[in-house]
Amino acid sequence: MVAQVLPSFIAAPQHGPRPLPLFLDILRDQTAESPERTAAALAGLRAYQDAPRAKLRKPMPARFRKGKARLRDYGAKGATGRAVIVIPSLINPPHILDLRPESSLLRWLASQGHRPFLLDWGTPEPKARNMDVDAHIRRVLLPLIAKFAVPPVLVGYCLGGTMALAAACLAEVAGVALIASPWHFTGYGAPARAEMAALWAWAKPACDTLGLVPMEVLQAGFWRLDPARTIAKYEAFAALEPDSDAARNFIALEDWANGGAPLPFATGAQIFEDLIAADTPGTGAWRIDGVTLAPSALSCPAIEFVSLNDRIVPAASAANLPDRRDLGAGHVGMIVGRGARAQLWEPLSDWLKALSPPR
Repeated sequence: MVAQVLPSFIAAPQHGPRPLPLFLDILRDQTAESPERTAAALAGLRAYQDAPRAKLRKPMPARFRKGKARLRDYGAKGATGRAVIVIPSLINPPHILDLRPESSLLRWLASQGHRPFLLDWGTPEPKARNMDVDAHIRRVLLPLIAKFAVPPVLVGYCLGGTMALAAACLAEVAGVALIASPWHFTGYGAPARAEMAALWAWAKPACDTLGLVPMEVLQAGFWRLDPARTIAKYEAFAALEPDSDAARNFIALEDWANGGAPLPFATGAQIFEDLIAADTPGTGAWRIDGVTLAPSALSCPAIEFVSLNDRIVPAASAANLPDRRDLGAGHVGMIVGRGARAQLWEPLSDWLKALSPPR
């Protein structure tokens, strides 16, 4: 059945999923016993690819620049509070934090009187192949933190939180907040880590030649963490009214999930080999410029928000900071879901407001 409809999907606008052949393989595996589920998922895929897209919004203005990276200013007019640098993952585009006007953590924080800045990592070129995670921290994040006369607060999402904690060990900041951020990578469990190691062993030679790790390699890893949901969400989308808010949310979210720049080769290698395989953060072996990066090394207020049903960043991988808030929303739902404001946005805003005022 998949083979019969594949030519029309090749001709369709390729909004995603990326890589499409792997998605179809997962679809075949997940729905082999149910032709009805196969048909529903394919109908959802067709509807997603054919759906009209809203006009893209212009990025917010860049306040500071460092190489390809930009600090985009979301601060409300007249806001005089402490700067809050919101750090997304290096994987997937940063606009998950500003997905739609009604589901934008950044715009909501600005409406509460905060001064949020979004770190847009930019798009690397092959010549940046040797730029690893450490180099992103040392050569991009730390210089941008230093742009502020008053130490800012760091708020990191996913891998951005891992990097925010590391940066907070190396620079003076007013506080650090982690959102769905892995630290103890053994928390992924042996089977998942072995599968990601196999994926990297397969992809590494080509990535080495390119000098980049294409987004499709990373997406394949995410799908393998939860293949059932990868298919089920398209089955559910097929049943939605095309003009419904739920359908628009799905399209915006899937376009984000299927987007993203490649990573420099060294970044991918460090993620797969040092973070995931060797668990350098969780074992206390991660060092930059001779400084051990660890929660115990923090000298500023710190908080983490952990999802108890996160398949992308399992709760077992959390840093386990003394101030830990466990949430019921998923990895993405805690940022843009219907319960995001009550579960994450408001507690985060309250924590930011409780920090000592700028000196």
